Order: sequence, then structure tokens, then C-alpha cells
Amino acid sequence: MLKALPAGLVAAPGGALVGRHATASPAPFPQPVVAASRPVLGWGPPMVDQTLDVRFTDVSVPGLGSVTTRTYNGTIPGPTLRVRAGHTLRLTHINGLPPNPPHTGESHEPHHANSFNLHTHGMHVSPSGNADNVLREFAPRTADEAAAGAAEPTYVTTVDVPADHPAGTYWYHPHLHGSTAEQIVGGMAGVIVVEGDVDDVPQIRAAADVVVCISELKIKDGRVPAFTSGRWVAGIPSTFTVNGAVNPTLTLRPGEVQRWRLVAATAFTALRLTITGDRGDLPMHQIAQDGVTFARPVALTEVGLVMGNRADVLVRGGTPGSYTLRAAGLPGPLMTIQVTGEPIEPPMELPVTLPQGRPFLDEREVADPDADREVVFHADSGVFTGAFPNAFRMLGTHATPAADPGGDLTHDKAYGLFDPDYTNHTLRLGTVERWTVRSDETVPAFNHPFHLHTNQILLTHRNGERLDPPVWHDTVGLAGGAPGQSVTFLVRYEDFSGRTVAHCHQLHHEDLGMMQTVEYVPGS
Repeated sequence: MLKALPAGLVAAPGGALVGRHATASPAPFPQPVVAASRPVLGWGPPMVDQTLDVRFTDVSVPGLGSVTTRTYNGTIPGPTLRVRAGHTLRLTHINGLPPNPPHTGESHEPHHANSFNLHTHGMHVSPSGNADNVLREFAPRTADEAAAGAAEPTYVTTVDVPADHPAGTYWYHPHLHGSTAEQIVGGMAGVIVVEGDVDDVPQIRAAADVVVCISELKIKDGRVPAFTSGRWVAGIPSTFTVNGAVNPTLTLRPGEVQRWRLVAATAFTALRLTITGDRGDLPMHQIAQDGVTFARPVALTEVGLVMGNRADVLVRGGTPGSYTLRAAGLPGPLMTIQVTGEPIEPPMELPVTLPQGRPFLDEREVADPDADREVVFHADSGVFTGAFPNAFRMLGTHATPAADPGGDLTHDKAYGLFDPDYTNHTLRLGTVERWTVRSDETVPAFNHPFHLHTNQILLTHRNGERLDPPVWHDTVGLAGGAPGQSVTFLVRYEDFSGRTVAHCHQLHHEDLGMMQTVEYVPGS
């Protein structure tokens, strides 16, 4: 269920939020529809039982117009799924998309744009079977089946959330190799909220709980064009929406605190977020990164999110006036904040301490310091013929083998590229290991976010400098430069065995081969 709102906010139809004391009358701030856990008759834990219907839909995007795109349930973003640790997500997927056109090109080209699956990004859940298994395919009807009037196919995802799962903000999106980027830039994304201990902190419980899902859309002539060339990304400008609207307006009373769940549901663009206004800036008090609560709030004037990141922040209204949430390098605001109405006196308080979401790992726990893993993001041009000539590779200690190990590796068509039949990393449950990941890009704007499925990573060093304190992530950005950035992290492989992936979360690169297979196996 939605939390009760403080005096400055009321719920408008459709879940939107609007200030009770606003002097202007902007459109209500949009919020996605919410699906929450409910008791299950008979045996079993409470469950979120939700259908996700995927088909081409004509969506009205405020501030942009009508867009024809693939959606979850006809909206951008899809419904927010609110679940508690120990509960279950049961998602029924309907594929109402047209048949896939034949694919005759290389495996490292976009393909099967009308097939999908589901990834619960950042969650520590099983990667196997019908759970968070990104190696499944939810295919549409074939042309023959559609012509014969066969029913649209359905698929089921069942995710059992562990009883000790960290409370926080996560998200879901399709993750089928070859089709991920095109689907996410059409708006296929949704937020997952795992409720728990941090929500019971009095100052957080008193704050409005606001989803701020930032999507990056690629729209041309009112629709998302097919991913047909390597320059597709650069050739179409991005449109950024918040909860499916261009620059919506949120109302905040002076002295009021709101909790914003910032979600970077972007495919290609990293976001450096600030709140600026004519009367000064509003600080953001970050309380969580990628779903894991900090030990205490951190006051920031800028919050950095790469593609796939989330940050929970507390924002308190200050001097009345108009403010904007902006990302460096983007031409316009992501959303407008009107600080207006009757002040809250005394101002709502911010918490001093928080229930830390995960304990830190100790470097002395590393199982074998001489067996650290290394990943290097690297691109070679002119490797393939056709519209996608470049090879996007993951090199390092466990790169996919070359087709011709004695030949020219810069033009090898297999070296370091995703091969679903090759296991790059075998990871034993119960062990702690150290990874170093770096980019050899020379252009700072080129960012290769590293994302490991199933287990959170504890970032200990960036560019060789130790972080104090370290920070839990599931996705970490690596900008290019001279040299490109590097990170070092610790990770403990826990609870779940099975095959899944690690990859670049610049989704154009993932679809073109910048991904590796990992297999979690029982410990010795």
C-alpha cells in the first residue's frame, strides 16, 4: 500500500502527487501504479501477483506527445512492485508483440527485438529456473501461429525474496541479449521497492515516499526506430522523462522532507544530478545507494548515477521558489520543484543514524589474494562487416578465448565477446574475492558501467584511491580518460547457484557483445 502523505501532499487520481497548499496549479506529479504484497489464501508467504502485458502501445507522454512503443501494461514506466523481505514476486508476462523478423547477421548484432525476459536489477535472488534468469527467452507468436489465431504466449517469473534481503530501491527491465537496448529506450522499465527496517525510521516514515524513475527514450517520427546500425545511438537525440512525463512539476512545502527514490532507467547516459534554483540550491541527503542503506545520511550537492544506478535521497524544502532537477550536459531540466505553500514549523527532521543495509566485508576475508579477477572494457573498430563493425570486448583474466589465438586479436571475431556457451567466471559460494575493473577508453564521455548479477559488490577503491567508507553497489561507472577509470571491489558469493552474467550497462555495448557468463557453484 502507499504510505500516508504528510500535510503538504495529497494523492491525485492515478497515484500522482500534488501540493495541498500550492499557489499555482501545475499538473499533478505523476507516480506509477503500485502493486503491493497481499496475503495468500492457504499456505505460503504474502505475494505480489502482477501481470506484465507487453505490446506496442500508443502512449501519451506529457511534454512530448504520442509515442508508439513497447510498454509494460501500456505505461512508462511499468507498475511499481512493493514487496517485503520474505515475500514473493509472481509475475505473469504476456508477449503481445509481433513475430520476430528473421535474423541472418552476426550474433553480436541486435536481434529478436520482440522477445524479452525479466531482470530484477540489483536484487539478491536466485538467477536460475523461473526466477531472475536472464538466459530465458519470452518469445512472441511465430508468423504461422499469429496467422492461425493462436493465443498470445504467457510466461511466469517467480522470485522468492530472502528474509534478510536489504530494504531499498531496485528496478526491473528486459535483459535478452540482442534486444535489451531497443526495449529499454522505448520505456520498458519499472521500479521495485523492498520494504523493511529503514522505512520504520521515524523521520523517514514521516516523509512522502516518491518514485523518481528517469527514463531515456529514443524517439523518431513518434516511435522507437529499429536498432539498425552502430550509429543508431548517436543519430537520434534522447528524450528524458520522469515517471513518463517531460519535466513534470513536484510541490514541496518549506520545511517539508520528502524521500525520493531516484532510478536511472537509462540505457546510454550517465546522470550527474543537482537541484538548482534562483534562490540557491537544495542539497540532497543520500541515505542509500543501489538499494543498500547507509549508516548515516550524506549531504550532497550532486548525486551521480550511471545507467542502472539508484539513490534514495531526502530533500527538504527551503526558501520558497522554483527549482529544477538537472543532469549535467542535458539541455533541459528533468523535473521542476515548486517550494511553496504554508511552511512546516518546526521543519521536519532528518535522521542522524540509519540501519545499515549490509555489513562491510574485510579484505582479510579474500579467499586467495593471488587469484584476483581483472576485467578490462575495450573496443576495436572494423572487426565485422555490415552495419555493426565494432567489437565491444571484456578482456582481462577470464576473457572469452579468441577464435584464432595466434592471429591478430584486434580483429578476432570471438576474443572477449559474449559467448553464452562459455563460462568466463566460476564463482564458489561462501568465498570472498577481489576484482579490479578498468576502462581503456580515452574519451572521458565514454562510460562502461560494470554490473554483476545476483551479488552486491563493495567498492573499496576508485582509481587506486581507497574509499572511506566503502560503498555497496550493484553497478559502478567507469569513464574513459588518460588513463580510463578503474575500480576495485570485494564480493561475497552467497546463497544462490546458477548461471548468469556480468556486463557493461551501456546497453548498446551489452547487446553488441560486452558481456560475460558467470556461474555460481556450491562451495567446496
